[in-house]
Amino acid sequence: MSRRRWHPAPTLAGLLVLVLSALLSASVAGTATAGASRPGPVPLTELTVVSEQVAFGLRRPIALAGLPDGRMLIAEKSGTVRVYHPDTGLAADPVLDLTARVDTSGNERGLLGITPAPNFARSGMLYVAYTSLPDGELTLARLPISAPERLQVLLTQEHAEYNNHNGGQVAFDRDGYLYWSLGDGGHANDPYKAGQDLGTLLGKIVRIDVNRSCGAKPYCVPRDNPFVRTPGARPEIWLYGLRNPWRFSVDKVDNSLWIGDVGQGLVEEINHIRPWQRGANLGWSCREGTPVFDPEQCRPGVKYTDPVFEYEHYMTESCSVTGGVVYRGSATPEAWGTYVASDYCSTLAFAVRPKPWGGYESAIIGNFPIQPTAIDADVHGELYALSDLPGWLSRIRFERVQPTPTSEPATS
Repeated sequence: MSRRRWHPAPTLAGLLVLVLSALLSASVAGTATAGASRPGPVPLTELTVVSEQVAFGLRRPIALAGLPDGRMLIAEKSGTVRVYHPDTGLAADPVLDLTARVDTSGNERGLLGITPAPNFARSGMLYVAYTSLPDGELTLARLPISAPERLQVLLTQEHAEYNNHNGGQVAFDRDGYLYWSLGDGGHANDPYKAGQDLGTLLGKIVRIDVNRSCGAKPYCVPRDNPFVRTPGARPEIWLYGLRNPWRFSVDKVDNSLWIGDVGQGLVEEINHIRPWQRGANLGWSCREGTPVFDPEQCRPGVKYTDPVFEYEHYMTESCSVTGGVVYRGSATPEAWGTYVASDYCSTLAFAVRPKPWGGYESAIIGNFPIQPTAIDADVHGELYALSDLPGWLSRIRFERVQPTPTSEPATS
């Protein structure tokens, strides 16, 4: 593996915000683990990821979600959903087939995201994101897993001209609100200048309340969404200034979002957004990561939120960040609280972790399996990863290693 520079992006938060963040995180983590003893975290350079292939024969697996009973749902790009259980393996037949609804034209269209409702054990309700026939409209819908004919479309965004940059992750936070990511409209160079435009859902992460309906809409907009009272803005928007956030996750310990946003060609970036950063502008297409990309999209007096980690894309084997999750399992307590992500081409395993009093540490801690498209956790917090064209599901675990003089140091 070749050595390269990688950069924890500079933070713009003041010292007071950093101290409050650390205190809140410590308080939440302490509450979540009251009565339990856990070894303290070790330096990231003393961790490595190890993968074990547990299933094969999948057809372009693209999204992954754990169920309360220990099963894993695996979305295939064509519109089918398969089930894996560690005791019985991969089921032969799909548990769900949405192929009649899904537009798979182009490499990036298809069934893109899946997540169970917080009350799935009782309701059997799933939420899915896909590009719909006939013209690739970005679509958020829900359906009972046992009655797919009862699918209900919740929210759509036109996306006909280009077939790439569809986003597609769906996830619930601990308050029961649903988040959905959408790309900027495709092609290159933000053709619609959507990233900085609050009048469109393109280039955004939205947040809605799917437990209620408001008027003709089968959902409500939470009153604390940041642009509810902004003239001309879509009230569903939670964050903006994104290019293609096709994989993000919610850390239920502190309700923060970790976002892997795919770069244009210079850098790939990871953002960490706390609940009080609602409405954050992540920069695209004024910026790509921290470097300026299009000065004409940069506006005086606008505050841009820096990524917490970025790595080089240009002239490297990396091509597209695959956002991951924060490890909250019990098999490797030393890794608890560590965010891991990868890259579709290089497969490098990036570890990022907040420092107690502000800032972040980061390290490369090995490699994921080939062509990682999704990294997610089962009901116990243990990690799995999907491999695109090989059609693999792999179990991911951490191992403790002793650092050597040639190890890449964690950066700050």
